[in-house]
Amino acid sequence: MEQLRMFEGAQVYTTTLGAKQISIETGVLAQQAGGAVTVRCGDTVIFATATMDRAVRPGIDFFPLTVDFEEKFYAAGRIPGNLFRREARPSEQAILLCRLVDRPLRPLFPKGFRNEVQIILTTLSSDGKHLMDPLAILAASAALSISDIPWSGPVGASSVAYVDGALVVNPTASEIELSTLSLQVAGTADNILMVEAGASELPEDIILDGLRLAYEEMQPAIQTIQQMQSEIGKKKFTDYPVFLTARHTVEKVNELARDKINGMIREISDRDERKTHMSAIRAETLAALAEPISAAEVDAGDVADTLDALFKEAVRRRILDENVRPDGRDPKTVRPIQVQVGNVPRVHGSGLFMRGETHVLTLVTLGTPGDAQRLYTLQPDENKRYIHHYNFPPYSTGEAYPLRGPKRREIGHGALAERALQPVIPDAFPYTLRLVSEVVSSNGSTSMGSVCGSTLALMDAGVPIDAPVAGIAMGLVQDQETGAYAVLSDIQGVEDYLGDMDFKVAGSEHGITALQMDLKIKGLDFEILRIALEQARQGRLHIMEKMLEVIPESRDELSPYAPRILTLRVDPEKIGKIIGPGGKTVRALQERYEVKIDIEEDGTVYISGLNGLAAEEARREIESLTEEVEVGKIYTGQVVRVEAYGAFVNLLPGIDGLVHISQLADYRVNTVEEIANVGDELTTMVIDIDPAGKIRLSRQAVLEGWSAEEARDRDRGGRRGGGGGGRSGGRNGGRPRR
Repeated sequence: MEQLRMFEGAQVYTTTLGAKQISIETGVLAQQAGGAVTVRCGDTVIFATATMDRAVRPGIDFFPLTVDFEEKFYAAGRIPGNLFRREARPSEQAILLCRLVDRPLRPLFPKGFRNEVQIILTTLSSDGKHLMDPLAILAASAALSISDIPWSGPVGASSVAYVDGALVVNPTASEIELSTLSLQVAGTADNILMVEAGASELPEDIILDGLRLAYEEMQPAIQTIQQMQSEIGKKKFTDYPVFLTARHTVEKVNELARDKINGMIREISDRDERKTHMSAIRAETLAALAEPISAAEVDAGDVADTLDALFKEAVRRRILDENVRPDGRDPKTVRPIQVQVGNVPRVHGSGLFMRGETHVLTLVTLGTPGDAQRLYTLQPDENKRYIHHYNFPPYSTGEAYPLRGPKRREIGHGALAERALQPVIPDAFPYTLRLVSEVVSSNGSTSMGSVCGSTLALMDAGVPIDAPVAGIAMGLVQDQETGAYAVLSDIQGVEDYLGDMDFKVAGSEHGITALQMDLKIKGLDFEILRIALEQARQGRLHIMEKMLEVIPESRDELSPYAPRILTLRVDPEKIGKIIGPGGKTVRALQERYEVKIDIEEDGTVYISGLNGLAAEEARREIESLTEEVEVGKIYTGQVVRVEAYGAFVNLLPGIDGLVHISQLADYRVNTVEEIANVGDELTTMVIDIDPAGKIRLSRQAVLEGWSAEEARDRDRGGRRGGGGGGRSGGRNGGRPRR
């Protein structure tokens, strides 16, 4: 990037994030885009462009904002590992980063704006040290700010870790590995807009301190982008159509329907009945507006939007004025909870969590270490053994539409639930875990329902989790004029839609494990965040209590259908003995015992199979392959060769030793064949290993109960001719037996 600064027209601005310098450069790349910048920290460089279509697509009824993140493997000096050797569809990590960038940007576009806006983020360089998440948000914010696109930013971003009892801003990847907190925050100069966090059961006060610190530390970057906007920013495009409901329609619909909706809100708490009643009100309103008495023509879509606004206003006012929610609950009450476990046969574990009309069925599959997911991304992690997938089928909301694979929202919710449970999965648990949460009925907070269902399923599967985890979604309704507010526990779908905050919190009784927040208002007070966190803690403990009434702890035994895994550690230098030439030895072991063997570079060996006894036999053979013969240890082995002076006994694979004729019994033996013939088993003690590796054995020491030293003193054969035993096959002159 140093060379780019030599071009005429390049503009470079610098700011700080934590203790590190951030540079923002523009004026060289993508000059035809609406706005383009490169953001650099260390040797990690993110390139961002923001472009807008000047025309609105016909028939569009939403704001078409797209954020795309391109992981270019050249950024890390790598070639893609797929068949075509080029970047394909985005990874889950790239999709999650797109969502992370989208969430704080979207609320700042003008109301009624429907021109298509596309933001493309490209990794030009990745040093594997500096996190891309905050840099990507800053890059998108700067590109939008200096572009001609109407937008009320800028937005800043900050990452916070918690290492050795201290909060660290803009941590490196190595610091994240040591951290018990990974916190991503984005916001404006006025308030926080987005939070994404994973933690190792941290208390609420540390999380709140991290949010305050992140908000403070992002301000220099926001000020720098504001400076860029004032000095080199393009004039904002203003000649765009604004899609807002006509004033005469709003006035007429208010006159016809306001009282009806207010009455319905008070009388009806059932969601389906409320939908039916709202449909009737809409039909009556449209019929009334269709009469000649109407002063002007109205659009059916505008009528629906106005009715929705009236419903939203009525619900919000009742919450603020009377502390009564649409289903009749007060702000702190959680919907009724039902729990089942083990209700699906053959699977390794299952849990059904039902909270009101939100029902999530989670199923667990236990796999071997070799089933771990291989990650082909620019992130430091190469694979993962805890995988969570979240599915949101159309029937869960009573709809019908084609299935086209997981959408970005489903990938995001799965990642959130995965983050919530990851801290309580023991590192020593050798299995690869895949959890699938099937949302079978939805009315808000399905992601937190999948967290609860996952805890149930893991405990049903016998996974020894460190602590059960529950999740709850919090909401907020605030009057921007008076400042009055209500924090809502366990929000349902309608409260998510009409509220000012979606705040998901998951954790154990000890602390928070995951957090996600999106804010729709300006000027959120940190006191409200504190109240929301405390109310969430109380709510999740209530939910957890209901869960533990059904299954108080993980089952003692794994499912009979789950593989059994044995773990052992060997000297890494002896891994080759297990694998054998061309993998011959390990393949033979797998076929003989019907097991799967996975070997790590650090010498950890995983043996998995449905037959536990066979896996144990495989473990013993692997141990023998890597075991060293010890003086004084007793071995039982097969006689592989007989000579006049003694017998050669196989102690371990490839290792033989000699029992001299004088050491074959506790009496005088005339011929070796009196005691030992080829194929017989002898139990002997190793009494000596000479510098050349030849092994001397004694059967008499075992019979007499001697020590190795005593046996050596009595070993008359040690001074006789005829050759001695040899490591790895003394019958071959001390060379390894083939």
